[in-house]
Amino acid sequence: MLQIPELLAPAGDLERLRYAINYGADAVYCSLPEFGMRSAPANFTPEQLAEGVIYAHARGRKVYLTMNTLPTNEEADRLPEAIKAAAAAGVDAFIVADLGVLEACKQFAPEIDVHMSTQTGITNWAAARAAYNMGAKRVVLAREMSLQDIATLRDKTPPELEIEAFVHGAMCMSISGRCLLSNYMAGRDANRGQCAQPCRWKYYLSEETRPGQLYEIGENENGSYILNANDLCTAPFIDLICKAGVDSLKIEGRAKTFYYVASVTAAYRKALDQYLADPLNDNFELSDDVLAELTRTSHRHYSPGFYFGREQARQATDSATYIREWEFVGTVESWENGVASCQQRGKWSLGDTLEVLCPDGRSIPLHPEWIKNEAGESVESTPHAMEKYTIPTPELPPMSLLRRKVETLDK
Repeated sequence: MLQIPELLAPAGDLERLRYAINYGADAVYCSLPEFGMRSAPANFTPEQLAEGVIYAHARGRKVYLTMNTLPTNEEADRLPEAIKAAAAAGVDAFIVADLGVLEACKQFAPEIDVHMSTQTGITNWAAARAAYNMGAKRVVLAREMSLQDIATLRDKTPPELEIEAFVHGAMCMSISGRCLLSNYMAGRDANRGQCAQPCRWKYYLSEETRPGQLYEIGENENGSYILNANDLCTAPFIDLICKAGVDSLKIEGRAKTFYYVASVTAAYRKALDQYLADPLNDNFELSDDVLAELTRTSHRHYSPGFYFGREQARQATDSATYIREWEFVGTVESWENGVASCQQRGKWSLGDTLEVLCPDGRSIPLHPEWIKNEAGESVESTPHAMEKYTIPTPELPPMSLLRRKVETLDK
């Protein structure tokens, strides 16, 4: 029987949850303010979590709650309250890394599945089997595993144990979740979602007898980014990941914008559906529009990660900056009689190159001939934050997203 993998998207807050689901995610993962290992996004209050679960379940989707920090004694005392609140909200699974958190989830919410986080460091079949024997329904594999490693793990673990793997997003230059550079150099704890990313900083080489003389390591005039990992992108070989036995395809990015979540989720929804349309084809070829969509969010240079072995895992040594060819400028709130009502999320002007991304994954070029502000006055641009305006467009569904091509002069 054909295995149909789940597409799992990040949800840093309720808005991002809605966009992830509407753009094709089968499930989302999110967190409460504590225990979730992300401090940048707003995260969810218990009330928002319950609202998000209702929204997801009404559409046949699932919600997983990350509780994958390594708690202190004081934090462990607060675990029961958080677990009970999440259970009351109706989450479908907990994502945990700490054995004490695993035991607490089993004690206070035994009816809810537990997934072992990538922070657990599962890199082999023995660890995966041990997690299963301790009650885990799923293991989230370390990013350092190859396709062959995953296939071997699948063969040597119970078929009831689900396997989840990352398919897109930022990569850590260290073993996932085990880097201490941020804590040491900036006093910011990566295990609390506060990583200062020293791996992205500019470095020079110095020699102790020549103070003040800085030597370049040979990359460019800005220094050498010797620790700078590329972003993971697996869309071109998503068929191989599925055939290795992966049950859930995970997109990284709880701290990313809802535009990023929508765009990347839409791209991987298309990629997965293209594979599932002909899963026996050994010559899978991804359509160009999927690859094009993955260039329309801010990203670093793409890499296949460790899936084809360590020699294929790449880093960018010339720059730590993002590649940004398009920028998000607005949302479509409604459409009627050839006119879209929009809300500003970035400035654009008449004559700019525009596209609209729809929840079904379509990308449509736009050439609006006019813009009218909320007072009905004709204007040349949308300079005011969150302003409402209307433009002529073909029929568009709500939650469509407007973007503008970044011209050379903008960069």
